[in-house]
Amino acid sequence: MVIFEYDKSFEGLLTAVFDAYSRKCFPDMLLEEGDVRPLFYNELVLVCTDEEKAGRVWRGLEKKLSKLALTTLTWCWLSELPQVDMLLLRYIRKAIDAPRSIEVNFGDPDVLEVSKVWKKVNWERLRIIQFLRFQKAADGMYFAAIEPEMNALPLTLEHFQDRFADQRWVIYDMKRNSGYYYDLNTVLRISFADNERMELTHLVTGMLDESLMHKDEKMFQELWKTYYKSITIKERLNLRKHKQDMPVRYWKYLTEKQ
Repeated sequence: MVIFEYDKSFEGLLTAVFDAYSRKCFPDMLLEEGDVRPLFYNELVLVCTDEEKAGRVWRGLEKKLSKLALTTLTWCWLSELPQVDMLLLRYIRKAIDAPRSIEVNFGDPDVLEVSKVWKKVNWERLRIIQFLRFQKAADGMYFAAIEPEMNALPLTLEHFQDRFADQRWVIYDMKRNSGYYYDLNTVLRISFADNERMELTHLVTGMLDESLMHKDEKMFQELWKTYYKSITIKERLNLRKHKQDMPVRYWKYLTEKQ
C-alpha cells in the first residue's frame, strides 16, 4: 500500500497527481497530515503543494476535457464527501491516460460517480439560494447564516452579488466558520477566530439579537411569519413532503421556522 499525505487542498491534490506521474507510482490512499495511518503500508509520500505543478496538471486536463467537465471536477471537490479526493484522482488519471475524452463514458464507474456527486453539489447550491434568509442590522448591513451539508456557498456568490447588488451583506457558513462580505464592489472572504466568534452572538446562534436589528426588521419578520401561516392549509398539511422540499437541517436559520 502506498500512501500520499497532502494538505487536503485542490491544488494539493493536483500536485499529488503530478508527483504520482513523476514517481510512476500512484497512491492507494490519500491522507492529510495528522490522519491515522493504517498499521501496514509500503511507502509514505509527503506531498508539498506546488502551484506550478498543479498548474501543469490543470493545463493538461484542459487539453483533455471540456470546460463543463473541468467545472464538474471543482464542484465535486466542494462536496467534501469522504474519499472524494481518491475519486477525483482516479478520474483525472483516466482522463490524462485516455486517447479521447472520458467525460461522457458513464459506463465507467468513476465517471458515473463524479456525475452523481456534481448533481448533489448543484442541488445543495440551489437549496442555499432558496432557503437563505437575510436579517437587516441597525447599520444597514444584511446578515444571513447558513449551514450547508456541502461547501456549496462559494457557488452562490455570483447570484447574491447580482441579486443584492445595492446592499452590503454578510453570508456566514456556520459549519465551516467562514463567510463572505459584499461591500457594494467586491466579495471578500472573511473568518473569525473562536474567541472573536464567541463574542458575536449572531455567529453562534445564526440570528441577530434584537438590539442589533434594524428598527423595521422585527416587524418584517413577524409579517413574514404571518404570511407563512396564512397560506398554510392545515387540512392538506403533509409533513413528510414538507421535509423533502425544505430539509429540516435548514430550519434552524429560517425566519418562518423560529
